[in-house]
Amino acid sequence: MSSRRTRLSILGVALFIAAYVGSIVLFVDGGSGHPNMVVRGPSAGDGTKVTIDVQEIQSNNSSLVANVSVYPGPALLDPQTHNLKDDLSIFLTSAVAASKRTWPKGTLPDVIRISLALAGEVANWPFDEYHSGPIVTELQSGNGSTQVPATVTMVDRLLGWDIDVNRTSDADPLSPYRVDLTRSMSTVGFGVVLLGVLIALASFGLFVAVQTSRDKRKFQPPMTTWYAAMLFAVMPLRNALPDAPPFGGWIDITIVLWVIVVLVISMGLYISCWWRHLKPEPVIPA
Repeated sequence: MSSRRTRLSILGVALFIAAYVGSIVLFVDGGSGHPNMVVRGPSAGDGTKVTIDVQEIQSNNSSLVANVSVYPGPALLDPQTHNLKDDLSIFLTSAVAASKRTWPKGTLPDVIRISLALAGEVANWPFDEYHSGPIVTELQSGNGSTQVPATVTMVDRLLGWDIDVNRTSDADPLSPYRVDLTRSMSTVGFGVVLLGVLIALASFGLFVAVQTSRDKRKFQPPMTTWYAAMLFAVMPLRNALPDAPPFGGWIDITIVLWVIVVLVISMGLYISCWWRHLKPEPVIPA
């Protein structure tokens, strides 16, 4: 018996170490939050560059937030002041708000923050996917609206997401981009583990209540506070999920709601044991 317990202990430790190493590998493979260049357009002749720095995704309202930086080439700058020698405008499609920004002559472009519209369903968390419309970036200079060629680069800074950028037409190297986002395996695994913890809490609570009601174990009054603590732990664990979806998703209907129901039933069984085991002794007449 002791050798069997030893083998089981060694197996449990080995599985724990393997799971720990696997989680680290998934996190590193997912980019671990470091900037990652996902696309770089064809080089522009005058050296003008546009960088779309993806910062965050707002799954609740299906939008992608990014910072756009414009680096004018020498052809757009005054050689003496090193500022713009003509007005410079940028046009962005697929943006939620106004997509035009103009910097007047004699200034330098600053960083602008935009929100790109996405199509997706947050209720499918953690297997939700999001897709943008065609993203077009154009620069125009001067009153005549002369189009300026620019090298467009997109940088991914999202933690827990995989970004795939493709052109709408493979045959045209200047066609618009389309962005597809899916959750990384590390994020999905983290959410599955937390949901497993919720299921384990309900299972442990039901097991203890059933065994106590069958008189397999003695009733312990302090255990009633343990049930209360587990009930209060459900919602913090649910809200700790990565990019926790709004209430009403499939995880609430299939897991969170029934975890609460099972815990309440278990607590009711345990309180019935309190009623049965700790009833007052009958009064014996003097």
